[in-house]
Formats: sequence, C-alpha cells, structure tokens
Amino acid sequence: MGYVAVSGGEQAIAASLDLTELKRVGAGRSIEVETILAALPELVEQVESEGSLWAPEVAATAVKQAQGSVEEAVFLMRAYRSTLERLYTSRVIDTDTMRVDRRISAAFKDIAGGQILGATRDYSHRLIEFELADETPADVRERAAELERALAAEPQAEAAAAQTRVPRVLTYLREIDMVRSYPLDDTEPVDITKTPLAFPAPRSVILQALSRGLTQAVIAIGYAAIRGFGLSHPTVGELRHGTVAVTIDAPGSDAPTEDDAYYLGAIPVTEVESLIVSDEVDDRGNHRSALDVGYGLVVGDDESKAIAMSVLDHSLRADDVRYPTQDQEFVLYHIDGVEATGFISHLKLPHYVTFQSKLDAALRSIAEPEKGGEADA
Repeated sequence: MGYVAVSGGEQAIAASLDLTELKRVGAGRSIEVETILAALPELVEQVESEGSLWAPEVAATAVKQAQGSVEEAVFLMRAYRSTLERLYTSRVIDTDTMRVDRRISAAFKDIAGGQILGATRDYSHRLIEFELADETPADVRERAAELERALAAEPQAEAAAAQTRVPRVLTYLREIDMVRSYPLDDTEPVDITKTPLAFPAPRSVILQALSRGLTQAVIAIGYAAIRGFGLSHPTVGELRHGTVAVTIDAPGSDAPTEDDAYYLGAIPVTEVESLIVSDEVDDRGNHRSALDVGYGLVVGDDESKAIAMSVLDHSLRADDVRYPTQDQEFVLYHIDGVEATGFISHLKLPHYVTFQSKLDAALRSIAEPEKGGEADA
C-alpha cells in the first residue's frame, strides 16, 4: 500500500521549505559557525556525541542549519557521517593516559592524585545573570583577561592544569578484593553503525548505544533505574574529564609497535566508574557482599549522561530481568534520538487510507452492533 498523493503536493512542500529557510534568515541576522563553537561548546559536543562523529565545525554548521534543534542537528550529522569513507581503525584508547582537567570521587574524600574540581556548575547558584543580555565583545575580552589573571595566582589551578596522568580510585578497592570480577572479554567489538541491533546484545553494543544515545533519554531512564524501577543505586567511585589521544598504526607497517603510532589528535571525554553493592558467591559457595562497577564514557563534557550510562551499564547486566530498565530491548531501542524522532515524526505523514479503514470499522461497529451487545441492551 502506498500513500495517496496530494494535489499540488510538490509545490506545497517547496513552499514549506522556503518558509522554514525564511524563519532562519528573515530577521536579517546570522550567527557565525565560529561563534557557535566558542559560545555553545556543550551543545556542539552533544551533537557530536549523539551523531557519532567528532567534527566540531561540521556539528556547529548542523546546529546553525537546524536553527538550534538538537534532534535535527544530530540527524544531519549522522546523515553526513554515512557518506564518509573509513580509512583506518584507531588503536585501543587507554583512558589511564587521559590528560585530566577534572576528577572527583564521591566514595572517598582523600584519593591518590587529589580531587580536582576543574570547571563545573555543581557549586553555582543557578540564578539568571541578566547582565549577560547586554554583554558586548569588549566585555567578554575584559572578563576573560580578569579570570585568567585570577586563576594564574591560584596554586591549585596551576596544579590541576599540570595533571597528565593520575591513578584510578578503584585500584585500592581491587587490591583489597572488594570489586566483583568478570571474565575478560576480548571479542571484536560490534559496530552498531553498521550492524542492526540484535538481542541479547554483547556489552560492546550496549556501551556504544548508551554512549551515543539521546542525552536526555539516557539520563531519564538512568534516573528511573535509581529511583525504584531497578536495582542500580550507585556511588560515583570516580568521575574524570580530560582529553585522550587518538592514534593509528603506521600505514604499511606489518608489525606495528608502540613507537610507530601515528597521532591523529585528541578528543575530550568524560569517564565514570560507579560502584553498586551486590551479592556474589565465592569459590566455597559462600555469599558475600561485593561491589559491581558500572561504566560510562561519553564524548564531551556531559557528566550526567556519563553517570546515567554507568547506571544502565550495570542495570543491563542483570541476570534476572525484573524492571524495564534491565531489559536490553526496552532501553537500547528507546534511547536512540534519531530512531525515536524519525518514528514520531512519521506520524505527521499522510495516513489517509489506514485511518479511513479504522474509521469505517468503528462506524460499522456502531451501526451493526454484535449480537451479544443487542442482547445486553
């Protein structure tokens, strides 16, 4: 069955697209891509993360074209990504080598390497600064210079900036055998951008889907898992933000070594290891409490998404599925923003034939009630 064409449909669609473009340019003003990159970095990072493509200028251009709609910008990014040729596969990134600029633990006050607050809104008052409405470029430059001078005089800021590699908080817990261990899985990861979802899904699929899922959906379902619709109430063992290097094997090298890696660049990431108390059975058959680790890693600076991802990573490893937040199909199908938006949006398309069929059936049921209904009357 096909959709019924509407008379004059092509002209109407063309006019609709013109009206959409007029909304963007009608005010006679435009925002430069460089301005979007500088002023809205977290928006750009979200589009890159959900679009599965680290390309800041392309993401900023998508934001401009989408007039600030995140879901549309992500759709544009994924469509663009699908046209790109894949030339190389990067080496496995070791986040132990992360150049850290923020690092905290909610589990321990004193940690090796120290807590590094870095840049965060956690301690802000959440009051609107109305003076920003009249901020000028000169005001921005003056404020930046003022802050740079103030931070330069802070020894803690200098120490944080100098951090390149810090030990993991969970190392101590692993040393005292408090972290629940799992068999090492070295199977080749499944690329979900090439392979459709299938269940049960391996952990590589779960982590990819969570990492590029719609930010607000991952946070909302993670919140549900904590609030009572799951058994994954975590303590953040460690949250760290920084940059990691992306390298590839030297082209043409038959026996690549550590020294001949080609450096392509660095990307910002946020990594979380959450701790959830659970029970396990030891070698002697005795039950004991241990700590499960939920893992989250997202591109960019979205800490809430990384924490929620760590919660759902743990939740989706449940052997006994009792809640929707532990069901792989429920979670992974419904956190993909492009899939969700596409399906919801398709409801706006013509459904004349199917609706008319439903309407006819409803009218017949009224005009010709079933025998059981007449007897009851």
